[in-house]
Amino acid sequence: MSEAATATPEKMGFKAEVRELLQLMIHSLYSHREIFLRELISNASDANDKLRFLALADPGLLGEEKELGVWIEADAKAGTISVRDNGIGMTREEAVAHLGTIAKSGTAEFFGKLTGDAQKDSALIGQFGVGFYSAFIVADRVEVLSRKAGQPAGAGVRWSSAADGEFTVETVERAERGTQVILHLKDDAKEYADAWRLRSLVRRYSDHLAFPVFMPKEGAATLDFEAVNQAKALWTRPRTEVTDDEYREFYRHIAHDGEAPLAWSHNKVEGKREYTSLLYIPARAPFDLNQRDAARGLKLHVKRVFIMDDAEQFLPLYLRFIKGVLDSSDLPLNVSRELLQKDPEVEAMRSALTKRALDLVARLAKEDPEKYTQFWREFGAVLKEGVSEDYSSRDKLLPLLRFASTHEAGDEDKTGLADYVARMQPGQQKIYYVVADSRAAARGSPFIEQLRARKVEVLLLGDRVDPWIMGQLHEFEGKAFQDAASGDLDLTGLPEADKPAADSAAPDEAQGKALLERVAKALDDAVAGVKASQRLAESPACLTRGEDGLSESMRRVLAAAGRGELPASKPQLELNLAHPLVKRLAGLEEPDFSELSQLLYDQAQLTEQGQLANPGEFSRRLNSLLLKLLQH
Repeated sequence: MSEAATATPEKMGFKAEVRELLQLMIHSLYSHREIFLRELISNASDANDKLRFLALADPGLLGEEKELGVWIEADAKAGTISVRDNGIGMTREEAVAHLGTIAKSGTAEFFGKLTGDAQKDSALIGQFGVGFYSAFIVADRVEVLSRKAGQPAGAGVRWSSAADGEFTVETVERAERGTQVILHLKDDAKEYADAWRLRSLVRRYSDHLAFPVFMPKEGAATLDFEAVNQAKALWTRPRTEVTDDEYREFYRHIAHDGEAPLAWSHNKVEGKREYTSLLYIPARAPFDLNQRDAARGLKLHVKRVFIMDDAEQFLPLYLRFIKGVLDSSDLPLNVSRELLQKDPEVEAMRSALTKRALDLVARLAKEDPEKYTQFWREFGAVLKEGVSEDYSSRDKLLPLLRFASTHEAGDEDKTGLADYVARMQPGQQKIYYVVADSRAAARGSPFIEQLRARKVEVLLLGDRVDPWIMGQLHEFEGKAFQDAASGDLDLTGLPEADKPAADSAAPDEAQGKALLERVAKALDDAVAGVKASQRLAESPACLTRGEDGLSESMRRVLAAAGRGELPASKPQLELNLAHPLVKRLAGLEEPDFSELSQLLYDQAQLTEQGQLANPGEFSRRLNSLLLKLLQH
């Protein structure tokens, strides 16, 4: 095929991030070099998908070439590989925009994810929209020839670059619709121009595609092409005919992820509505997982015709980590996002697919606890959002939750609610938990001291969403949830803690009441009240709020969500009357009594809120106390 230039080539510079990326491709990612072929084949398939969809509304875009495919050939003597599709193609402007910059690709996040391990880093290619540039792993020069569907032959474009910081672009006369990428291989990559080697790689990376991939017939004297892949969309094949390796490779294709998925579910529904779904659980969280407005959803096909990449209407937001394909026989081919939002069929399919996805997660939890631990580490915080967002699925979600707890060493989430209930102490009727800024902080929280002393297990929560999520939970298997930091901590029915030594016993009731009244007067209106604590064993004091009041952690969540001014509320100070410091407080006179009372309040405030309203005043009081201790 020949292309005649119709304009003077224009030399342009890559954007800075592309230059940096090219240097990485050329010098670092060598351990999995054939990834370039996966990305180029995937791009060609996507181009065909886009044209097939647009042709639904404008059949003239296909012209006389109605059958879509991908053609791959190599010239061992010249050291080149060509990957061509007859899909949507590009205009000159699009070639500059798409190949000269990395648009909407999260380039900074890509570089931030790099580990220095070439094998792991190469798996990121494609996931961040940088798949085309993987060609420079094996090529020292790349040419792209393209003509946009519906444009005249004179509107073709040639783009070329040697990865030297610049590229040239020119308008050419091009008969073929679509895009051709020509790789001029480096000397140490000429092996990929070997016909047998190339054919084996093409089969690996294309058997799952819905389009035929053609290569020259082996041993043919003329350039006669034959299909080397099955050219049958993988999800349309019976499950018994698809191997695990094929499922994994298809996942890599649709997710642009070099790492194998943790699990998948392939199902065909027949009857009132007919559709096929193939759902995957990735092994790693994408860089934009916590951006709730980021693109998400399944690849939607209708009667095997590609419709859109991110059909978000078929799964709830808290399952945004699920990747996969949905192929429906019932939706209209010209389906739009607006129609998807209103169609009752979509709602029915959404409900069924949500159940299917949660069943897949549950199966992983049951059959492979080690992989589920990895899943929870990556996606647990997102899955927990479903507790408040999807009440109808709560019974399915609760057994999937995992927590750190005082039963386990370390701060990793390993305990399920069923495990907790099975380990409950005789007479225990509640599931106790505590929320802090981190699991480590929760483990050291003074609010759970009495519970730990009585060997009662406590769930330790430290995710940002936990205060909100736990506020939505009421019971599990008939056992009510109890925040160890809120309201009165009822220890009725729990095992007794070891009796305190005689010198640490609490004062009698009258003395204790008098002390509490004095402290309340000294603190004036800083607190709602002062009372003897049932939850402390080692610490002298803590601040608590009523069960209906907002905890400090919940206040921070609401403030971060932009809820504006929240109603002020005063905490209650609880004192451990058996603590030596509190007992010493009872024997002090003014002004030392007020100073130490305020110091205990500040200390409790620091534990609850992580900060003080007046840290300078706290330091002054503490220094004054230390000085008096040193003088005795």
